[in-house]
Amino acid sequence: MEATMRDLRLHTAEVLAATDRGTPVVITYRGKARAVLSRWLGNGASDVAKERNPAFGLWRDREGDVEEEVRRMRQPRELP
Repeated sequence: MEATMRDLRLHTAEVLAATDRGTPVVITYRGKARAVLSRWLGNGASDVAKERNPAFGLWRDREGDVEEEVRRMRQPRELP
């Protein structure tokens, strides 16, 4: 199957359904093939977690609530 970038953007569910059926989808951009989308054959999230960006989990060694720290950092700052 072949899909354009517009098809991918507007009909994502249908494109993914095609990959679920085992059909590889060639993604084209301006008439040229740019990528191939195929069905994921991994065992689940454990495979993905091993290959994550090294910055993922950057705060795992910090104590306290990460969400509270992010809220504190997002507060407006006062200029001197």
